[in-house]
Parts: sequence; C-alpha cells; structure tokens
Amino acid sequence: MFNSTEYQGTVLPLNISNIDTDTIIPKQFLQKVNKTGFGTYLFHDWRYLDKNQSNINFDFVLNKKVYKNSSILLAQDNFGCGSSREHAVWALLDYGFKVIIAPSFSDIFYSNSFNNKLLLIVLKKTEINYLFDLISKEISITLNINLLNNEVKIGDKKFLFDLNSFQRSYLLNDLDAIDLTMKFNDKIKSYEDKMFPFLFERKEFSA
Repeated sequence: MFNSTEYQGTVLPLNISNIDTDTIIPKQFLQKVNKTGFGTYLFHDWRYLDKNQSNINFDFVLNKKVYKNSSILLAQDNFGCGSSREHAVWALLDYGFKVIIAPSFSDIFYSNSFNNKLLLIVLKKTEINYLFDLISKEISITLNINLLNNEVKIGDKKFLFDLNSFQRSYLLNDLDAIDLTMKFNDKIKSYEDKMFPFLFERKEFSA
C-alpha cells in the first residue's frame, strides 16, 4: 500500500465523534465476503437521501467535488465503534482512503485496520482541532506522513504519532497476518514434524 516511508494525501474532514461501523457500512450491504465493491456503500445513509442511491446528499462532505480524491480521513473521538464488522475497513479502503486520523479509535476497529493495511494515526485532541480549523479556512489541505519518524507534517508544523516497528513492517512490506505467518512456514513445518509426527505420517490400509 505504501511504496515508501513518505506518504502525501489530501484530507477529507469529518468533524463527528462516535462514528460506528454501521454508519460506515450499513448491515444490508454485508452479503459479500470478498474485500472489493464496498466503497460505493461507504457512509451510505449520509451520502444518499434514499435507499436506491438516486438522490445524492450534496451537503455531505464525501459528495463535495473538492474532496473527491481525498485519501486521508480526519475524524473525531472513538471512530469505528460499534460492531466488529471488518467490512467497515474494506469499505474505507475500497473507496480510496489509506489513512485515518482521529483522537481515538475502537480497539477492534484499530486491529482490523492494521490487519488490512489501513493506517490509523492517533493525534492529540488539540492537534486534531487545529487541523479542522485549518481546513475550515483553506478548505483543502495536504498532509505529509513520515512512517520512519512517525510524523504528520503540514507546512512548518509537525505532529508525532505512535507506530511500532511491527506495524510499520506490515504497511511498508504490504503484509497481513496470513502473509506474516507464511514467512515462518518452514519453521512451522519443522515444529509440526518434530512435535506431532503421528498427525502427518502416511498410513497404509489393507483391502
């Protein structure tokens, strides 16, 4: 997902707290088990004024042309609360978001996001409000994110965030939990053969 340690993107402001996963992707759109095709339903009940998506809510920020190609979502406290549906993360990624910045996230949503290579950045409330205030004056802003220095930069301002080496490796090497496990496939097989040989031995049966 991240081709280098530096990422630059335009910010979409969603100045709302406690955005739950049912708001991110309503339950009626959870039928599929693959990770694609959910972007069109992202924030469905806020983006549209009817169930058939024929009446667009042009007052909602995702429908404003200036934010059409935004890849960084700026939100308020407790983003991703509610049910544990992983589809919420899939919808955000499929729409085009690569980074979400907020003062806090639901624990399960936080875990689901990194497992799917969606970068979550926690900043202080004062820093979040500074960015919202900046957007209210300039409408569109671009942030630079440095994954080695754990910095969010805009102009001469820098905000620090936590990102451990394990999470950084996930993002920079385009890994998920299965990919990481498979890197140790030889060691896993060696352990299985040593500890549980009876599970893998070939058995001959006579007629």
